[in-house]
Amino acid sequence: MSRVKEIAYVGMAGDILHSGHINILDEAAKLGDVIVGLLTDEAIASYKRVPILDFEQRYSVISNLNQVTKVIPQKTLDYTDNLVEIRPKFLVHGSDWKTGVQSEIREKAIEAMRQWGGEVIEPEYTEGVSSTSLISSLQRNGLPPEIRRSRLVRILQVKKMIRAIEVHGGLTSLIAENCAILDGVVRKEFDAMWLSSLTHSTSKGKPDNGIVDVTSVTSTLNDILDSSSKPIIVDLDNGGPIEHFALTMQRLERLGVSAVIIEDKIGSKKNSLFGESANQVQDSIEDFSKKIGVGKKSLVSSDFMIIARIESLILGKGQADALARAMSFVESGASGIMIHSKDDSPQEILDFVKEFRKTDITTPIIVVPSTYSSVKEEVLFSAGVNLVIYANQLTRSAYPAMMDTASSILKNGRSLEAEENMMQIREIISLIPVK
Repeated sequence: MSRVKEIAYVGMAGDILHSGHINILDEAAKLGDVIVGLLTDEAIASYKRVPILDFEQRYSVISNLNQVTKVIPQKTLDYTDNLVEIRPKFLVHGSDWKTGVQSEIREKAIEAMRQWGGEVIEPEYTEGVSSTSLISSLQRNGLPPEIRRSRLVRILQVKKMIRAIEVHGGLTSLIAENCAILDGVVRKEFDAMWLSSLTHSTSKGKPDNGIVDVTSVTSTLNDILDSSSKPIIVDLDNGGPIEHFALTMQRLERLGVSAVIIEDKIGSKKNSLFGESANQVQDSIEDFSKKIGVGKKSLVSSDFMIIARIESLILGKGQADALARAMSFVESGASGIMIHSKDDSPQEILDFVKEFRKTDITTPIIVVPSTYSSVKEEVLFSAGVNLVIYANQLTRSAYPAMMDTASSILKNGRSLEAEENMMQIREIISLIPVK
């Protein structure tokens, strides 16, 4: 009579396989039948980047490895639920989780295994290989346009809370790429970049009145593409004449842009935050819906997003007008709705989201809390918002800092007094790595 083999459990992401993963699986296979708890896309995204391969693709790879008996989903970074359900004799994980953000997860797993006398096996971490490092290296060398373009749709499918920050050139895109913090075991970062017409114009010393044309936008996009792998959302004001809009969409699609946002206004460009005082004219629902439809028909790919920005609240036309426009624009093919407000309270935004979600629970909602900046992201996300854009904060903080430095130099006749607020020269030299 054959003895039933013990179960060895291995939790893994499996996005990019390397020798370290194979070593862990080899060690687990020596102990018994290997069950891999494959982290879901949502589980991975909860503590670091969205995986390049989706769950089904990763499942296909891992389930076909010789060492693996069975693959099941692991829905959280915490192993406890799967361990309690399976009650394996062994849990196998590399020794790298003894320190850092995963140490708390390790302690919970050890405590769970103790309940039935299970054993935690920790082979030495394979030095010199890391999925995160490998992916970062690939991204530094540039992503193909079709992969980059699809990233925003992918992130929206996987993450419930998405944030973007404004960029207006290569340096700011480096900030968007590299800025991240650890909040417990969760890695918080900016998921996307927003090329704002306001800050892009300002960076060139030009007014925000449409004077910076699409050719200039394209040139700046090339700088951004060279500096960051994150998806790009482009502010196209009202998208221009309808006969030009389709060509603009095709150009940006080829570059690898993920989305554009166009506002339902006509006439010469005026910044929305001037509101009714700037004598702004809103486009008709019919004409703007037609523009959206023309843009969608011009696209080759299904993952390029055209997001409709609604100015009804800015222009004092109220919730009913905003909702009517939102429904029509979605019906015409809009991939998402950006609802704008210049109020210092988020209430009218929250009211809009509540009413919109009564009839549409899937279309992404995007907000820009520039004037109502006191509201926490969690409040917006809980209400049904999908994407928060920090649309101008880098520009607004950079100019005062540079003015302070310039004033200090004039006042003191030297730069010494301003040095404490500056990067060291050696840091800025090494800021942009040589590829």
